[in-house]
Formats: sequence, C-alpha cells, structure tokens
Amino acid sequence: MKIEKKTWPELFQKILDGDKTFDLRLADFECNRGDILVLREYNSKTKEYTGRVMEKKVTFVLKSKDVNFWPKEDVKKYGFQVISFK
Repeated sequence: MKIEKKTWPELFQKILDGDKTFDLRLADFECNRGDILVLREYNSKTKEYTGRVMEKKVTFVLKSKDVNFWPKEDVKKYGFQVISFK
C-alpha cells in the first residue's frame, strides 16, 4: 500500500541526505511493514507543496498508546525521544 504524507522542508532534506531514517507520526492511519511511504515536501509558511517527493519502504512500525516504562513525572519533565541506528 502507498501512504502519502506531508513532510516539512528541513525534515525532508534530512531524509534525502540519509541523516533521518525514521518518522514519528500520529497513528491515525494504517501503516505496515512493506508499505511505501510517499513523502511530499510541504512548506507550512506558504501552505503549498514544493514539488519534491520521495518514496521510502517501511521496514518497521512501532505502535503504542501507553508507554509505561518510566514514571509519568519523568515523561512530563523530559518527554520522549526516538533514536534510530544502523
């Protein structure tokens, strides 16, 4: 399945350069391993697509509503970070 999503220019470029190898999204759509993520660069200031598009094959999806690894106070203080590695 192909899934189209907007991506801000600074993040689009990091993906294009190979520096960003993950995406954090609200899980309000179905996405599975093997799907194709079609990323369309979108300028939020002009409210227009730039015309740059790339496709990435989904290799892993982690879905969660509750992450209970840490105390809620720590989550509120520090938040979460997603770490990608090769």
